Amino acid sequence: MDVCLSSEQQPGRLGEGPRSPVGWLEAEEETVQKDGTSRPTGDLNNTKPSLRSLQKFVPTDYASYTQENYLFAGKKIVVQESIESYGAVVWPGAMALCQYLEEHTEELNFQDAKILEIGAGPGLVSIVASFLGAQVTATDLPDVLGNLQHNLLKNTLTHTAHLPEVKELVWGEGLEQNFPKSTFYYDYVLASDVVYHHYCLDKLLSTMAHLCQPGTVLLWANKFRFSTDYEFLDKFKQVFDTTFLAEFPESSVKIFKGTLKWD
Repeated sequence: MDVCLSSEQQPGRLGEGPRSPVGWLEAEEETVQKDGTSRPTGDLNNTKPSLRSLQKFVPTDYASYTQENYLFAGKKIVVQESIESYGAVVWPGAMALCQYLEEHTEELNFQDAKILEIGAGPGLVSIVASFLGAQVTATDLPDVLGNLQHNLLKNTLTHTAHLPEVKELVWGEGLEQNFPKSTFYYDYVLASDVVYHHYCLDKLLSTMAHLCQPGTVLLWANKFRFSTDYEFLDKFKQVFDTTFLAEFPESSVKIFKGTLKWD
């Protein structure tokens, strides 16, 4: 997996220096308002208790975090990241997908759409989708959920029509039990940089297929690094009717749209 890119290397990222380890709620020294500006803690007397009551998962206590600033959908977004975990870093695929969502807002029409993100990491894509009006469910592994929920709440609470939900999702495990097809339907499934050098690619593909039903559109953005990435793409095309949407040569990211094939 790539090392964390610098602020100058990532369009959409505003950048900010590192901070000492945050106690997640102690980090609420400022919050982003609807107009993209920030206000001091003194104005948050009503907001902080809401954050505490809604935060169900505690962020992993990494040695250090940084607060990174992004600008998408006309909003300043503050994301807490740590290079100590793959799931606590915003990777190039997420940046590219956010840019694509921003540039195709009218075409995608996320307003009130039901969206699930696979491998949400620190949550940038889910935050942007929420700002675009979607009802978002952000999923990832258990150790990622605390920081993910922290970032979602900090950026979307009182700022979006729908507060994003956070759920555990281990690829290939308990899919029908935790996401039964009879109950859960999504207009879009989003995924970014979920394909890299790991051994869960078959489970990832089966998870993608399970979460998609007739009418569901899967948007997958990925930096292509290894031959196994292209092998996964070949398998993806066997399961999904696939359309190539965009390429970002500077970051080697490609974006695809998939709709599940039906017999």
